[in-house]
Amino acid sequence: MSGPARPIPVIPWGWRSMWVIAMFDLPTDTPKARKAYTRFRKSLIEDGFTMMQYSVYTRHCASIDNAETHSNRMGAQVPEAGEVRLLTITDRQFSRIRVFSGKKRINQPPPPAQLELF
Repeated sequence: MSGPARPIPVIPWGWRSMWVIAMFDLPTDTPKARKAYTRFRKSLIEDGFTMMQYSVYTRHCASIDNAETHSNRMGAQVPEAGEVRLLTITDRQFSRIRVFSGKKRINQPPPPAQLELF
């Protein structure tokens, strides 16, 4: 006879769902490099990533396995030149991101129109 069943631990949602953060530095100095950069960026977007800031894209995943799937898929798309880092963190960790902004940029008045003579 077996004893009472042990309760299954409940993992809070914030620790189960994951974020994949793609950070990349790819060259754009030649037409071929620009094409590779564009192709990689488009593949991120097609896979559900959204731009967080320039060269940093994020994607929410429901589980660790799902995050691994997307990380592996994007890792296979990395161009020959450049560097891509794929970071996986929990939803709880992602919610602790602190954003600091510098002074607000003041919109410059438009330059005066050029005088056309004709």
